[in-house]
Amino acid sequence: MNFLCRPTLLLLGTLVLVLAVGVRAADPAEPALENGYLRLGFDRLASYRFVAPAYDPAADPKKPPATGEEQIPASVKAWSGRKAIVTGFMLPVKMDGPLVTEFLLVKDPMMCCYGVVPNMNEWVVVKMVKGGVRPLMDTPISFYGELKVGAMLENGYMTGIYLLEGERMGDQK
Repeated sequence: MNFLCRPTLLLLGTLVLVLAVGVRAADPAEPALENGYLRLGFDRLASYRFVAPAYDPAADPKKPPATGEEQIPASVKAWSGRKAIVTGFMLPVKMDGPLVTEFLLVKDPMMCCYGVVPNMNEWVVVKMVKGGVRPLMDTPISFYGELKVGAMLENGYMTGIYLLEGERMGDQK
């Protein structure tokens, strides 16, 4: 049976070649630059599975706690120490008068005590370097600063894997 015509075979052959070679429009691991800042969304920050290692306070105190850093892809670790813009929802942690000096930037406004507990790679700890910012919750906000990627521990417990040393608040979305 010759039910496939020559143009159909040519099209199928091209499709197979494209799939085999893996033609891509852009490298998904490399975020866009905006005025020298990496534009990082939670689509990139939370693009891999991260399971926070358990902490046993009764374990050997001389043995450092597990960090799980081997789970962070090399392409994500490469963003550490670079300027970045991250957009998310503010969850204040520390205040100085009416200003927020430290907060979590989460991907979804329901990721807090009233909603779903976020995965470790679904929030960024933001510490404002020069003073604070006014609290703006329930609206997406962009923050600029230097990103640090790696386990953050407090009393042996992991508190995050992303830290943004905040320089300034950007636009509300």
